[in-house]
This record gives sequence, structure tokens and C-alpha cells, in this order.
Amino acid sequence: MRVPLSWLREYVDLPATETGRDVQAKLIPAGLEVETVEQLGAGLTGPLVVGKVLTIEELTEFKKPIRFCTVDVGQANGTGEPQEIICGARNFAEGDKVVVALPGAVLPGDFRIAERKTYGRVSRGMICSGDELGMGDDGSHGIIVLPPEIEIGIDATKLLELYDEVLDIAVTPDRGYCLSMRGIARETAIAYGLPLRDPALLDVPAPNSYGYPIQVADPIGCDRFTARTVVGVAPEARTPIWMQRRLQKAGMRTVSLAVDITNYVMLELGQPLHAYDRTRLDGPIGVRRAASGETITTLDGAKRVLDSGDLLITDNTGPIGLAGVMGGAHTEIADPVTDPETGVVTGTTEVVIEAAHFDAISIARTARRHKLASEASRRFERGVDPQAGAAAAQRCVDLLVLLAGGTAEAGVTEIVAPSAPRTVTMPADHPDKVAGVSYGRETVVRRLQEIGCDVYGQDELVVTVPSWRPDLYVPNDLAEEVIRLEGYENLPSTLPKPPAGRGLTERQRTHRRVGRALAGAGYVEALNYPFIGAQVFDQLGLDADDARRRVVTLVNPLSDEEPALRTTLLPGLLGALRRNDGRGSHDLALFETGLVFRPGDQPGVAVRLPVDRRPTDAEIATVTAALPAQPRRAAVVLAGAREQAGWWGKGRPSDWADAVQAARTVAAEAGVELIISADQHAPWHPGRCAAFHVVVDGEQVLVGHGGELHPRVVKALGLPDRTCAMELDLDLVEQANEGPLKAPSISSFPVATQDVALVVDAAVPTTTVEAALREGAGELLESIRLFDVYTGDQLGEGKKSLAYALKFRATDRTLTVDEASAARDAAVALASARTGAVLRGA
Repeated sequence: MRVPLSWLREYVDLPATETGRDVQAKLIPAGLEVETVEQLGAGLTGPLVVGKVLTIEELTEFKKPIRFCTVDVGQANGTGEPQEIICGARNFAEGDKVVVALPGAVLPGDFRIAERKTYGRVSRGMICSGDELGMGDDGSHGIIVLPPEIEIGIDATKLLELYDEVLDIAVTPDRGYCLSMRGIARETAIAYGLPLRDPALLDVPAPNSYGYPIQVADPIGCDRFTARTVVGVAPEARTPIWMQRRLQKAGMRTVSLAVDITNYVMLELGQPLHAYDRTRLDGPIGVRRAASGETITTLDGAKRVLDSGDLLITDNTGPIGLAGVMGGAHTEIADPVTDPETGVVTGTTEVVIEAAHFDAISIARTARRHKLASEASRRFERGVDPQAGAAAAQRCVDLLVLLAGGTAEAGVTEIVAPSAPRTVTMPADHPDKVAGVSYGRETVVRRLQEIGCDVYGQDELVVTVPSWRPDLYVPNDLAEEVIRLEGYENLPSTLPKPPAGRGLTERQRTHRRVGRALAGAGYVEALNYPFIGAQVFDQLGLDADDARRRVVTLVNPLSDEEPALRTTLLPGLLGALRRNDGRGSHDLALFETGLVFRPGDQPGVAVRLPVDRRPTDAEIATVTAALPAQPRRAAVVLAGAREQAGWWGKGRPSDWADAVQAARTVAAEAGVELIISADQHAPWHPGRCAAFHVVVDGEQVLVGHGGELHPRVVKALGLPDRTCAMELDLDLVEQANEGPLKAPSISSFPVATQDVALVVDAAVPTTTVEAALREGAGELLESIRLFDVYTGDQLGEGKKSLAYALKFRATDRTLTVDEASAARDAAVALASARTGAVLRGA
């Protein structure tokens, strides 16, 4: 909501010295998100005056049409002589009143106006458009043409109200009343402790039986409908400059006088209105639900197929508007047309004003169904004051009479569904208990009255909620109003006192250790939305029957492109990696821990739980049974350099081994050792993919994969070459934990080191060789480390040499050379038997 400060002052007598920044500082503590304060007219200085075009000479000898004009600016130029100006615009004629920037003026963007020779003539000034003055385009896409009654030579900066401040307020969904000057003015008056001049306090005639006929067939969808009629409207009447400028500052484009008035009143009072050309209406105006398959052409020219849930405005011909969203093209106000021969202006002369109140949920669903968000739907779905319709219609009628010379017909139609004001019972000290501050009854009552509530009672307050606050339902809502108006900044800062003996669970501590360990290893945490689209599975190269393709689809997703919950962490992480790489960060290592959602073979549908009572255990069990499995995963992605180059030596690019090491790091924090083997699993490269297993209850369980991504996946997702990734099931890893870690026993006897180099086929995984060596060496083996991998002509094609350092130690004696050698030989023998390994040089 854009709020011009000059307009706001019309309802609240702010001190003359108060600036937009001062008002912002008052409204933010009251709970309104004032995002920016725009300074209109910044960088603009005069002289900027009104002039009358006397003559126009067309200069045709240039590539584009140029006009040499003489403009009467009165005494503003100090001489009274006509001002000679070169201009390329075509939307004005001789006799028009225009805005002229005289030499010495400075326009926004530090554009200085001076006498200069151009196109063979001397131009002494500039005829201005709205864009050049920082006003925005008025729809003409050209020069500002002023009404003929404007006096020549007067200051155009005051006429056009070019100097102002505009507060841009992000209105949250619970504050729909603040989508109006009336609502913002109320909050401003409370913040300053000043009285409010409520623009809705108008004398409204009582409804009678001879107004325009209205038939409401759905009182739930439309509980109030007011109709007023104005006849004798002058089609040639133009929107006055002051109204045009207020609409422009509020971010709306001017259309025609009748439409501008409805928009102006909507901004002023928060009540959306619609104006119909009465001559285009056929019979009574009706409100009903659409029949499935009906069609309507809306004001934007689009033909829309309707749903049975859409609320319609109709006449005898059928739908003439989507209620609360957008009107139909058939009954819109006609543009004025001037007869070139007689000069007579024809257009709409009879206007029917609609001011209705529609169900918020119906309007929200219709707007989303048709992807047709409008200023009206934005207000209705956040809550419009149901009692403001009559005042808004009266205000609209008054402006049509005043500005268009119309006559208000005596007929007033108002249809109202029976309803009662909402009341909330609340203990007077309830806000004190919520905030931990002693406000006292008087403060509570005063603050509630300031927002428009009627309050009765002593210790137990009976609060009647104002019609413009549909968000106030329960005592906590009222307590929030008291607390915010008293100031959140005045709440005491007190640390919570946790019960003794409680803290993080072992599972929570493990998750935190995993995050710290990965961060310590150089990874940066990236938190991604848990939503994916089906197309990513094709990009990842998953088989048609892959379990990861079975997803939970959301009924109301944030984005139609990502309507499902993720079954793997990789799409979000790879997307984050791609975005960072595209913005110049090429050496990347990201990680994420979070839930994935894996539905069963027969996914259930959750029942809607009641809100007026506590659900039964059976109802809760039904919802729980319908939920998908939600295992916690840890994943990393890498690209670019893993070790940077520098004076210390060459760098090293990240590769599949780093992804495997990340999995080891995660498992180590859970007190588990991974069993690593080669595998083929999408989306990884079939020759550079590792499978991770752990032992749970004596059986090996697959917990994840890691390695280098398949080149086709890298290309499909637009990732850097040789991108690597790892994903691990943390829940399964934790199940393999055998309890608290036991401190290792430290032997006081020396270690015996034996090196061994084995030649194996290049396809044999190093982990398979290492596992055989470890098993064959027996209990004396303390550690094993691969310190060299060699391939070359000396070994022959398809062979590689793996060099291991084996450390042997006994707890009760010093090992002899023969004992260490025997253990080494046993290890080599088992490795040879299992993998075909041969001692290098043997």
C-alpha cells in the first residue's frame, strides 16, 4: 500500500515538521512494515510553469518529425514574450495547456534545462511529459496536456503536487484494513495520540424500494450489496489533477473519471467498487455461483471458462463480472468519443455503483483459479469492512455529482444478510499474563477502544470487535493489539528457565555434530525449500520405477512448477550450486541436513481435523497413518577446487573421493564406520559411484551413495564439469551406533610398520583390497593407510599398484619382525585370493 503523506494529513493533523521518515518511525513499532519512504520531486527545481501552445511549425527536413513551438508562459520568463521550444511529441495541439520547464530548471536525474541550438533553431525550454517529471506515465505516452481552465504562468510544481513523500507499506494478510488510507490514518492517529477524521462518517440515505433491482442468490458468498445510481453524467468530464496525482502516487493508472472515482474511493475507504453503464445492463443485477463451463470476457479482454465455485455478478444476459475480482467487458464504462464534425462528446451518462461485501475465501480461490489477482481481490481476500459499503457508495455518488455534473437518483438498494457483531470475552489481566507486563485494566480498555472496540465489564471484559477487524477472534488476538500499541520494545528481556535435567536428545546432538563437522571440513550449509517438480527426476536420470519418483503432492503448492515434497536433498543443493556458480563463485562445497518425504506403496489421505474441540486419539492416529515416512538425510555437493593453489603448491580439484570422505565424516560423528563398495546408481557416474553400508543388527544396510555425477546429469542441470555429490540416510546411520564410544586402549609397546604394494586390475575397488588386507592381518593390525596409487607402462594395461602402510602392535609385548611379517603375509595372501592381487616386483 503506497501512502502519500500529503493525503494522510487530510485525516490526521500531523505536526508540520513531521517527515515521512518520522511517520515511518512511528508506524513500524506499531506493527506496520514500512519498507521505503519515497521522496517525490527529489532533484527537481524550477522554474516549471503552465504554458499555452500558440503555434506549431512542423520541421519535415529531419529523419524524425520535429515541431517548433511557441508557448505563452505569461510573465514567468520575465519578458512576457512567447517561449520558443523544440519538441518531438505529437499528442498536443495549438491551444493546449502544457507544462514548460524554463532555462535554469533541473529535472529528475540531474537533467538541466538551458537554451540550446538544435535542429537549426534555438530551443528555450522544454515541454514536459509525466515521466520526465518523475510522475510516471498518465496513459497518454506523451506530453502532459492540462485542462483548459488552468491559468497560464502559474507554478506547475504546486499544481501537480510534485513534491511529496510516499510511504510504501507491506500489509500483512491479517491487516486488510490497512489497504486503505482510512486504515493507515487510524494507525497513524493512534501512534501519535491524535484524533482521526474518519472519511467513512458520511450521511447516507436509508435504503428504499425503488433503487436499482438486485437479486442475491448466494447470501453466504455475498452478505451485503449496495447499489446507487447517478444520471446526467457528463461524458467529457475529466478527472481533476488532484485526483489523478493521488492515484498516481498510490501506484494506480488513471482511466476515466467514473473509473478513477471508484479507484479513489477504494483507496480512501478500502471498499472495492464497480461502476456499470446502466444502458448496457439488461434487467436486475444478480449474485450467484457459476455453472461449470460458463464463460465470461473480463475487462482485460480475456475469455475465461468458469468453475462452479466462482461467484458471479449477472444480469439477464448472463455473467457480467467475476465478483470481487474483475468486471466484465460488456457493461464497462464507455470511453468518451468526440464527433469530429459537431464536437459533441458521447459516452456513459448513467452509472450504477456497486458496493458489495463478498466472502474472502471464495474471492481468494477465484483469483488463484484464474490467476487474476486485482486490487479488489487483494482487499476482499484479506477482509473488507462489511459496513463500509453504504458509505463508499455515497462517497462515489458525491464525487460523480461534484466532478461530472451528475444527479443522484433517490433510489437506494441495500441487501443485508442477518448478522451480529462479534464479541470476545477476555479477562482484563489477560494481556498482562501474555506479555509479562502489568498494563492494568485502564490501559487495556483504552487501547482496545482506540482500535475501534466497544468494551464493557470490569474483571471480565466483553469486547465487541469493530467491523473492519475480521482478524480479531480470541483473547490472544486482543492481547496482541494491546501489546503492539504499548510497544514491543517495552517488553522486558527475560531468559527462559529450562527445567533441570533436560536438554538436547542424543539424536539432536548427533545432528548438530554432523553439521559442525561438515562446516569444519570446509562445507557451507545451504537451506533449501523442500519442494520439487517431476521434471527434475528426468534430469537426474532416474529409472521409471525408482522409488524417488513416488512423491507427496501438495494440494495448494507455492509454485505450480514445484508441487511435490522432495524425496532427495540433491535437487535443492544442486540448484544452489548452479546459482552460485552462475554468479562467479566456482569453488563450491555445500551441505544440507533435512527431511525427505517418502510415501508408502499406498499413500493415504489425511482427514480434516476439527477445530472446535481436541481431536480424538483415533482421529490423530488416522492423520499419522496418512503421513509419509520422513527420514533425515545429509547431503553434500562439490565443484571447482577443493584445495586452492598458492605459494604452498598446486591446488587440487574436488573429485569423487571428497564426496566419499564427506560420508565418512558424517558417519564418524555418529560413531559408525562405513562399509564402502563400488556401485551403479543414478544420478552418479557408473564408474565413479560408491555405495555406503552400515551394519544394523548383524546385517549390512544400504545408507547412501556418493561420487561424481553422470555427465548427462551435469549437462541437464547446467552444473560445472565433474560435479560430485553424496547423500546419506542419517536415521539408518544412527541405528548402526552400538552405544557410547569406548575409549581405545593405548599400548605402551612400539609399533611395527610394514609396507606392501599390490598390483590389481584397474577395475578392482581399493576398498575391496583394503577390506581383505584388514581381515587377513588379524588382531595385531592397528591401522592401514593407502599412501600411493600408481599406473603406468611398467605395470601393463588395465593394471594399478596400490601401496599400503600397515601398522602392527600388541598390547602385551613387543612384536618381533617375524610376527609382523607373518601378519603382513597373511593379509597379502587373503587379498590375493579375493582380488587376484600380486605383490609388486614379485
